[in-house]
Amino acid sequence: MNLTEKLLKYVKEKYGTEPEILWPKYPGNKVLRQSDNPKWYAIIMDVDRSRLGLKGSGIVNVVNFKTDGPLHAEALCETDGIIPAYHMNKNTWITVLLDGTVPFTLVKNLADSSYLNTSTGRVKDRSRPPKEWLVPANPGYYDVEKAFRENDIIDWKQGAGIIEGDTVFMYVGAPVSAVLYKCVVEKTGIPCDFENENLRIDKLMKIRLLRRYERDEFPFKVLNERYGIFAVRGPRGVPARLSKDLNK
Repeated sequence: MNLTEKLLKYVKEKYGTEPEILWPKYPGNKVLRQSDNPKWYAIIMDVDRSRLGLKGSGIVNVVNFKTDGPLHAEALCETDGIIPAYHMNKNTWITVLLDGTVPFTLVKNLADSSYLNTSTGRVKDRSRPPKEWLVPANPGYYDVEKAFRENDIIDWKQGAGIIEGDTVFMYVGAPVSAVLYKCVVEKTGIPCDFENENLRIDKLMKIRLLRRYERDEFPFKVLNERYGIFAVRGPRGVPARLSKDLNK
């Protein structure tokens, strides 16, 4: 199996990508397209070596990938077998030889990077490292304390940007007004159709309880005076100092 075949096998298994031949006259030229938008994240081409400024004669198989930006592209072009993009924007794209000059491990990494660089925010969110969130719970709408007394795993309204593997610190509103629970998000995107005069939910996430806090450990007064939090009205990131103390 040559490098081109290995690359096509890799992107099919990881991203479900099937190559597209847009130019029947050039069957060796294959476009790899995003699954949730029309953008290309790679194009495989047969190119004459002379057109690439390479020594020797004949056709070489190459792939174009999108980089993180001009500085990244420039740095990559210092690697043997990687040159400024052929027939693409040279500020952000590179051409990688698929003749064995570039190790396949690096080819895979560049494919993954190009996929992210051309993807939507939703795809990027799925690929980012786990994040910590401070999430409010209104006891007037739902008795979360009772729910966690009865079960360690509950369904909760999914906030924008929250993905599987994230950590949720549950802030229970008045009259409690304190962080009471640390949970891990085990599943997202659970369909839901709920609406009343106070609340609308179209997506749920499944969260599992990891830790309980006493009411006097992280009350709102402490969150405000020590960590500069003035309100918890919706899901928000956790400041570094607060994260350190919550995870002690």
